[in-house]
Amino acid sequence: MNTKILIADDEDVLRMLITETLEIEDYELDEAQDGLEAYEKIMKHEYDLILLDLMMPGKTGLEVCQLVRAAGKTTPIVMLTAKTQAEDRENAVKAGVNYFFAKPFSPMQLLGFIQEILEENPL
Repeated sequence: MNTKILIADDEDVLRMLITETLEIEDYELDEAQDGLEAYEKIMKHEYDLILLDLMMPGKTGLEVCQLVRAAGKTTPIVMLTAKTQAEDRENAVKAGVNYFFAKPFSPMQLLGFIQEILEENPL
C-alpha cells in the first residue's frame, strides 16, 4: 500500500515542485489548489499525511485544520507557511496542526521532513 499524501497549496509552481519531488518516493499524491477543495477532499478520502498551506483562498489552512479536527480526522497535518512567529505556531497548534515547515524551502528538504514524519507515524 502506497502512502497517500494530499498537497494543498494555491501556488501552482510550488505544488508542481512538491509533487515532482514526492513522486521520487512513489507516494500516492493528490492535490488541492485552495482551502475549500482541500477540505472537501479530506472529508471524502483518507490520507496518511496532509501538506497544508496557511494562506489559501476559499479557506485558510487554519480554517481547514479546525474543520478537519472537529470532524474527528486525526491525519497528521504539516503547515507550510512563511509565517513562523511564535504566535503563528501557537495558533496553528490550537487549530490542530501537528508539524510546521517554513517557507521558503527546497523540495528535497521537505521530502526528508516527510520521511521523518512517516517514520514517527507508521501506517
